[in-house]
Amino acid sequence: MVQVTVIGNDVAQSLKILKKKMQREGIFREMKLRRCHEKNSEKKARRQAEAIRRARKQLRKRLDTEGF
Repeated sequence: MVQVTVIGNDVAQSLKILKKKMQREGIFREMKLRRCHEKNSEKKARRQAEAIRRARKQLRKRLDTEGF
């Protein structure tokens, strides 16, 4: 659950922080996926693309930490 506290009646700043947190958590992506039906072939392609993206990110992190 995402929570944001409003400090000093600054609602605009709190809304900006809330949107950032929701973006990081992937809530917007989840809402977009649930908005309409996704065919099984599209779901499979999306999952494969996400797996490739995760693998590349993990490889980049490992190369940064190991220094190769």
